[in-house]
Amino acid sequence: MTTRPAPRSARTGAPAEVPASYEAALAELEQLVSQLDAGQLPLEQLLTHYQRGAELLAFCRARLDAVENQIKVLEGGELKPWDAA
Repeated sequence: MTTRPAPRSARTGAPAEVPASYEAALAELEQLVSQLDAGQLPLEQLLTHYQRGAELLAFCRARLDAVENQIKVLEGGELKPWDAA
């Protein structure tokens, strides 16, 4: 099993704060989008919020990809449609 380096903040190069879960990342992302949509942030905060949003989006996509890969393994390598009913 390989380990990935910790994500880094695009702005500072320092390690980015990793969300506790997919749900926590999604909640923070929704909050950031709401603040960005309001259009009331100073330019510096706008950029910082946008960068954090990009980090959170990448985290969420990676988690979803990991879950999809686990489902493929459980289904014998073939991804089958999920029937929620």
